[in-house]
Amino acid sequence: MITISRTDAALMPIAEKVKAGQRITDEEALILFEKASPGFAGSLANEVRQRLNGDKVYFNRNFHIEPTNVCVFSCNFCSYSKLYAKREQGWEMSIEQMLHMVKKYDGQPVTEVHIVGGVHPKMDLHFFADLLSAIRAHRPNLHIKAFTAVEYDYMFRKAKVSVEEGLKILIAAGLDSIPGGGAEIFHPEIRQQICADKVDADGWLLIHETAHRLGLHSNATMLFGHIEKHEHLVDHMRRLRELQDRTNGFNTFIPLKFRNKDNDMSYVPESTLVEDMKTYAISRIYLDNFPHLKAYWPMLGRQNAQLSLSFGVDDIDGTIDDTTKIYSMAGSEEQNPAMSTADLVTLIRQAKRRPVERDTLYHVIRDYGVEPEATSDPVLN
Repeated sequence: MITISRTDAALMPIAEKVKAGQRITDEEALILFEKASPGFAGSLANEVRQRLNGDKVYFNRNFHIEPTNVCVFSCNFCSYSKLYAKREQGWEMSIEQMLHMVKKYDGQPVTEVHIVGGVHPKMDLHFFADLLSAIRAHRPNLHIKAFTAVEYDYMFRKAKVSVEEGLKILIAAGLDSIPGGGAEIFHPEIRQQICADKVDADGWLLIHETAHRLGLHSNATMLFGHIEKHEHLVDHMRRLRELQDRTNGFNTFIPLKFRNKDNDMSYVPESTLVEDMKTYAISRIYLDNFPHLKAYWPMLGRQNAQLSLSFGVDDIDGTIDDTTKIYSMAGSEEQNPAMSTADLVTLIRQAKRRPVERDTLYHVIRDYGVEPEATSDPVLN
């Protein structure tokens, strides 16, 4: 049941559309951003979440490999990368070092390795094909989710191959799916100011559309809470919704909160928690053809990720095991991002939701239900 304030009463035509499972327009999304209370937006988002996923909240057992933070690009919002000219300040991992990271998880029930990093000119298409082949040979059943569209665009152009040719090479080497990074904000007015020198919106969308056509699933992100306006957020989501209508290849949408520590946009104040939750809620309402909405807990922090479960979110990512530095270097509350399976199950249950362990493609590995398990359960470790 939706609680209606006087302010929200004028929004009831939109609410009725959402309750009826009808698609809202760009103009209606803007009205929600500008006029809806967080509670009203959250209630509508939870109706969508309940319709798509019930009370389930998904997580997986994963770890990250970040091959390098050396990068040829200079995104103003980035606190992570070091320009290639200053590469002595960064790190560069060899294939052997990265394979050693994979071997650390031998015998453990992880299901996914997530590989993203800076764009290093010496780490080219064939280097990464060799990396994927080595991982696949060592652990054939480990799902490899790797490289953002920004990385693909650079490595394919450098190798002088088409997007389709490059993806086919990596698929043959072991690539299973694609993360959603590098989308930032698609609108050129904002993209020119925050990441002018990397792949544009059309290039990002082409890479994901090609991947979908080749049978790969992918995710999509949106960097919010900086210099963009609400219309830029809606424009961004519209392009994703249109592509999903054509391909149905996206698994999940991940709004990513801008963090302002140690980057060229440190003068921009971060968005408030209220604004964050409202962005999650309206994303869930607008992107009616995306099956899942993820709150990336290392970016939000555990408590805020838990709160997002009341604003349409049904996924909080995975165990991660302190293997990512991207958000800790930008000032996230999570400076050592790692949670055990038991931690994730407890966090989800505290929000009165049903924890479900999944693989990367949302096949259920274990449904933990809503009641506490016996403390001797060997799976909760």
